[in-house]
Amino acid sequence: MKAGIIYDPIYLKHDTGGHVENAGRLEAIISHMEQTGLKQQLTPVKPRSASVEEISLVHDKQYISHIQDTAQRGGGWLDADTVMSADSYQAAIYAAGGVIKATEVVMNGEVGSAFALVRPPGHHATSRRAMGFCLFNNVAIAAKYALAKYELERILIIDFDVHHGNGTQGTFYDDPQVLYISTHEYPFYPGTGKAEETGIGAGEGTTINIPLPAGCGDAEYLSVFVQIVVPAARRFNPGLILVSAGYDTHWADGLALMQISVTGFAQMVKIIKELADELCSGRLVFTLEGGYNLTALAASVKATFDVLLGNTNIEDSLGQSPRSSEAPDITRLIESIKGLHNLS
Repeated sequence: MKAGIIYDPIYLKHDTGGHVENAGRLEAIISHMEQTGLKQQLTPVKPRSASVEEISLVHDKQYISHIQDTAQRGGGWLDADTVMSADSYQAAIYAAGGVIKATEVVMNGEVGSAFALVRPPGHHATSRRAMGFCLFNNVAIAAKYALAKYELERILIIDFDVHHGNGTQGTFYDDPQVLYISTHEYPFYPGTGKAEETGIGAGEGTTINIPLPAGCGDAEYLSVFVQIVVPAARRFNPGLILVSAGYDTHWADGLALMQISVTGFAQMVKIIKELADELCSGRLVFTLEGGYNLTALAASVKATFDVLLGNTNIEDSLGQSPRSSEAPDITRLIESIKGLHNLS
């Protein structure tokens, strides 16, 4: 059961200074996997750069030029949250290309699944705007690429970052070939992701938003996955599953108020992997989005790889949230979303 790891030091060159989304995130992940011996169990895959043509499957070419020009001028702030350095454009085209490469090796059968450990992250980036630490929408670009390259009829994107992936939703909002399912804290940045946002035109019904109140933990997320994600995925029957993996839902992460544990992430990944095995011959690609507590992030990414490898011993030194008993009751929310999308 081969699991590919896509990584390159080029991702560290996206220099954000003291920003919470910084190179230390990837350094912590790689260091932890080396120290635990997990890295040697993985199949290394070298990323490639994405071409302008590939990036323009999602982004306006004038916007791509703007990002390149900003890097050539030495970088700068694109909005109140998103900053670039001189090497950020190069890192960003390799981030998009890294997820494309992960998709290629999975679709070609070189590995069963793959995880692209890339930065800058991507799911907030819209066709013409950088936001939320994101420059190019890596997962959306890979999905568009896979639809064209491999003539897939349907792709499922699951996004469990604590923030709603507004850029990904916007890319596929009218597209019946892509089912986008997002679990996210709501109301929260960027303000999108209401349950009533379900798609338009031919894409009506192929956006499933699960806006969760603060304080949800392992039990609540597991209920959401079992009652909404699984039946929706089975009905859609994708040929490939892509995952925007954000670990800022961990209880120790200071940027949000969710209460998931490392064990909880492993449970979610196990469900996703079982869906991939059942529906699309195991074809499964993860890409890194958020996660800012370095200890929790590194442990959660390792747990994800453990599940992909079939390792059953999940290490969770941080344990359960001390506030797990305070979780909200989301029974009515789940039933409402099931009704909205005709899920039994």
